[in-house]
Amino acid sequence: MQRVFLLSVCFVIAHVAWAQDQKEISSLTEQEVLDELYRLSLTESHAYEWLGDMCLNIGPRLSGSKQAEEAVDFSYQLMTDLGLAARKQPVMVPAWERGESEIAFYKSSGGEKGEVNLLALGGSIPTEGDGLFAPVIEVETWEDLEKLGRDKVEGKIVFFNERMNAENLYTFHSYGHCVKHRWGGAVEAAKYGAVGTVVRSLNLRLDEYPHTGSMKYDEGITPIPAAAISTLHAEKLSEMLAKGNEVELFMKLNCATYPDRQSYNVIGEIKGSTYPDEVILIGGHLDSWDVGHGAHDDGAGVMQSLGVLELLKEIGYQPERTIRVVFFMNEENGLRGAKKYAEEAADGKETHIAAIESDRGGFTPRGFHLEGNQKAIKEIISWEPMLDKYGIHQVEEGGSGADIKPLQTEDNVLIGFVPDSQRYFDHHHSAHDTFDQVNKRELELGMASMAALVYLIDKHF
Repeated sequence: MQRVFLLSVCFVIAHVAWAQDQKEISSLTEQEVLDELYRLSLTESHAYEWLGDMCLNIGPRLSGSKQAEEAVDFSYQLMTDLGLAARKQPVMVPAWERGESEIAFYKSSGGEKGEVNLLALGGSIPTEGDGLFAPVIEVETWEDLEKLGRDKVEGKIVFFNERMNAENLYTFHSYGHCVKHRWGGAVEAAKYGAVGTVVRSLNLRLDEYPHTGSMKYDEGITPIPAAAISTLHAEKLSEMLAKGNEVELFMKLNCATYPDRQSYNVIGEIKGSTYPDEVILIGGHLDSWDVGHGAHDDGAGVMQSLGVLELLKEIGYQPERTIRVVFFMNEENGLRGAKKYAEEAADGKETHIAAIESDRGGFTPRGFHLEGNQKAIKEIISWEPMLDKYGIHQVEEGGSGADIKPLQTEDNVLIGFVPDSQRYFDHHHSAHDTFDQVNKRELELGMASMAALVYLIDKHF
């Protein structure tokens, strides 16, 4: 933890210097405070260094893994060294492991053969014996399966090849349309006697990176192995099938599911001076998939969230309400951390007046999506002119985030931080989600934007 200690020393020195050189925060206008938050975020913050330490020294953080537990300890130490009231909240999480790397290749009746880049989907069963070798049948939708029927599907590997729609400017809309094939495709294919599924990776560009993600099995439906295939290899399979060739695919998945394991949400806070029982939450999820570094998804989100509290402390702001950062565990394959946090918050009769989630990558900030109390939404939208100078143009109603959704009431507002979405799915759930793909300045601009919103909520609600 030497690195964390050094960062803490730097934080103390920077704060003392700032306090000596700057006006008291109480004498600043709100716009001046926002300016200062952005200035400090771009010049003095440590979120990028924290992210690098976690990504490069710990790596991917799949729930239930050794790396996830190392990330819990690392995060708790960061919060403690920042002077936050920090704690670990116990939660039991699923334990699925990929095992040895997948093996896959194809051969066609036209004489073509080659390797295939694929990844088992999270939660998949392994292939039996030496692997699965079967003919491939291509579909785009579940309706296509129904039209083909059992006679044409039984004994085959179903290849879901729906492409993400490139027309949508907001790429999450394209993702939302296609993700059902990854999540439920194995169940639908098994109903018609399929022996396995491969799903086109949820990625707008053509590359060799397969993108994993969670999937489900339903009781009473035979579970079959499920994997994601890279977009380039999806195109190759589709091209061969379009020529009328029979294509056979071999795949060997070595994954396994184990009993649930103990893990933790990591929580830190600055206690409110006037309304300590009212909480403004900001957070993301600490876990990631087991390939790449989990840098954009969601290392960027948790370190941005912690950086918000660093910025508020650095400008000497004493919030009226409690500002709480939460690193949720197990968003990727279960939402156990979110459910546990909401359950204990309800048991403790805590009042969350607002919750902000950062889980869409560390790219240039564009705005915030809001859902919940209409009065609160209108108030936040009215601040857009103040935020416009920082590039925040999309403050509007929309979905917030999976980890904060269980906290929704009639009285509060849930907020999703919205960065530019054009490059997110190049990295999402893939080995390409590495620290070097995160731009330091873009990460810091997003952090400042969230800090600005937290400050305005605390001042106006």
